[in-house]
Amino acid sequence: MIDETIAEIREMQTHSSSVVAVKATRALSDLLERDHATVEEFERDLERNASALKRANPSHASLFNAMQTVLVNVVDRKDTVEEAKSLLDEVVERVVEDVQQGKSRAARNAAPTFEDGETFLMHDFSSTVLEAVEQAATGGTYLTAYVTEARPRYLGRKTARRLAGIDRVEPHLMVDSASGTFLDECDRVVVGMDCIVEGTLYNRVGTFPIVATANYLDVPVTVVGSAAKIVDDGFVFENELRSPAEVSLEPIEDVVIENPAYDATPVELIDEVITDNGVENL
Repeated sequence: MIDETIAEIREMQTHSSSVVAVKATRALSDLLERDHATVEEFERDLERNASALKRANPSHASLFNAMQTVLVNVVDRKDTVEEAKSLLDEVVERVVEDVQQGKSRAARNAAPTFEDGETFLMHDFSSTVLEAVEQAATGGTYLTAYVTEARPRYLGRKTARRLAGIDRVEPHLMVDSASGTFLDECDRVVVGMDCIVEGTLYNRVGTFPIVATANYLDVPVTVVGSAAKIVDDGFVFENELRSPAEVSLEPIEDVVIENPAYDATPVELIDEVITDNGVENL
């Protein structure tokens, strides 16, 4: 199961990092069915597989944090294989619940920040931001959303379709390069996050130019996501270079096609970061 999960995570290039973290954490339960002669052997097996799962997608901080949390709470904690496995079972369920509930708590914290009649710009697909918008609209708040396509994978189209299904929300879909045209009409920018590491927000490519333009136009920027995506140390972000076919279906002679998945935005350009802990001080 773990090997299959590693392969699946490598292919899950458009999924939420929280979904990836949950899938990887649950995969560690496979170790409960294996035979281990000693607790040391079990812990080595756990460390080896947790490391392999982390390497499956080195751009996801929530995956890194989930694996680290499991290791810290299981390794060197018990004296027998049976006790260690029982502890692993408990920790896996706790970590999964924390990841899943963290998103919902962040959305609940962000929902009251939307004001009636507000116009905001949203980039990429963030299930946490969408949940916050839905909660705000359900509470009676009318909103207008400008949504970028989030090229090259067009995940913004998925966002626009979700917003179109929410009462009291009027979505507008545009190409990424049109964001500068409509930002002046927006009260703020609201985006999710892949992770925040050492003073830098890593998110879907295109986030940085949107945030930089928003700063120039004095449009506030709000980032919403689970606190599990904020890493202080031990994690080195690695950008994902995606297939050139997502940019051009046919090769272009003498042209090198660049297709990074994420870009880097200094947190100094961000007005607030809302997580399950509330507004973070970064």
